Amino acid sequence: MSNKKPRVRFAPSPTGYLHVGGLRTALYNYLFAKKNGGKFILRIEDTDQNRFVEGAVDNLIETLNWVGLEYDEGPNKEGSVGPYFQSERLDIYKKHAEQLIAHGDAYQCFCTTERLTELREKQQRAKLPQAKYDKLCLHLSKEETEKNLTEGKPHIVRLNVKGGDNVIINDIVRDRVEFTRDVIDDQVLIKTDGFPTYHLANVVDDYLMGITHVIRGEEWLTSTPKHILLYNAFGWELPTFAHLPLLLNADRSKLSKRQGDVAVEDYKAKGYLKEALLNFVALLGWSTSENEEFFNLDDLIEKFSLERVHKAGAIFNVEKLDWINAEHLRKKDKSEILEMLKVELAESKYKDLELKDEYLLLIIEAMLERVSFVKEYIDNSPYFFERPTSYDETVIKKRWKDDSVDLLQKYIQKLSLLDNPTKEDFEIALKQVAEEAECGAGRIIHPARVATSGVGIGPGVYDLLFILGKDEVIVRINDALKVIPEIKERINQQKQNT
Repeated sequence: MSNKKPRVRFAPSPTGYLHVGGLRTALYNYLFAKKNGGKFILRIEDTDQNRFVEGAVDNLIETLNWVGLEYDEGPNKEGSVGPYFQSERLDIYKKHAEQLIAHGDAYQCFCTTERLTELREKQQRAKLPQAKYDKLCLHLSKEETEKNLTEGKPHIVRLNVKGGDNVIINDIVRDRVEFTRDVIDDQVLIKTDGFPTYHLANVVDDYLMGITHVIRGEEWLTSTPKHILLYNAFGWELPTFAHLPLLLNADRSKLSKRQGDVAVEDYKAKGYLKEALLNFVALLGWSTSENEEFFNLDDLIEKFSLERVHKAGAIFNVEKLDWINAEHLRKKDKSEILEMLKVELAESKYKDLELKDEYLLLIIEAMLERVSFVKEYIDNSPYFFERPTSYDETVIKKRWKDDSVDLLQKYIQKLSLLDNPTKEDFEIALKQVAEEAECGAGRIIHPARVATSGVGIGPGVYDLLFILGKDEVIVRINDALKVIPEIKERINQQKQNT
């Protein structure tokens, strides 16, 4: 198999959203295929009709397209081994199940649900390590089996696990894993409704679709012995297996929706960049020898290898995801951020503002080191889009002095004399006022900031003033001078009363 161009698949069930664990599985398969000149196939495992969610397939494909994981074969991109929906391959599974029965590697089981429940409870009372089917129907005579089938008695098809050597899995991630046959149950292969279980459909499809490497989550490791027995029963060559580590919460419990968002769509809706999400997910169980942390998709294709996938579970650290998102945002071209910011503005309360690109680009540059998400250009600096309606009293209490009104009045007097002032002009004018008043520039900087933005933090004050522009700065300072002295007086009064 090592001489073949790899063919790998991502085979999700259409049960709703795409879990971030599913995204990682898809990503690792995609990276392995692209790194080695192979094919990445999307197969929809929709044989469990009770769990099927309408629209889930379209949502899944849309999500894969959003993150940039384009499949080579799959729905709407037919190759030579389709169809790619398992529900459209039922005749194939039936034929292969009949083949297994004919060779004694599977058998029809007519046991009722009540008997199976009673059997399981009996084994549990006996404290057996694992509940297993007792092979009762394997020993039915040919006549009994045919009679049951003729009468239309409900039945399933089970794998016949025979005695023999231990089943060995040579796994790229797990190395050698060994299972004794006495822990392998006679797994159901075909259900009473005629649909296959995951186990039969998975093996048959992987073989017929030429899958060379099965890259999937660790939770499937215990099912792999059953799959190997099926490969052996059909006389098929085994694929190479690689079972990926579990994704864990900070408390090392399995990642679940109970403790936070697990759907890719949730992170998209929150404003995470697709590049950042892929970068972060790639690091959930894999690293380079240099322990690098910043990658784009091309970097990942170049550097990825299954041999560098870890065995231990990977902690899903949202703080690290936020950091990675901020890093990717800062490395984007400003014109790309501009277009994303326009989208955010169009969906905000500022949608009716007519803002020039030049103005928005100045905001992007000034706030770049202070945001992790595009939406934070709005959330963290609303003063660029509306005049402040309140003023931070903590800043006023600490920074607003008895001479603040006089200093700010002198500052706007100097600004009023300037024609289209540059950022440097705002700075020169402020320092001139400070020099004339024989005080430090900070004596004016902090009152000017809170007067124009309403808060005490933000970009450099000269960036703030320049972006707002002379006329707007003068209006805002004049507005503030009507309100802030009263706030300061109230604060002082409260201090005296206490």
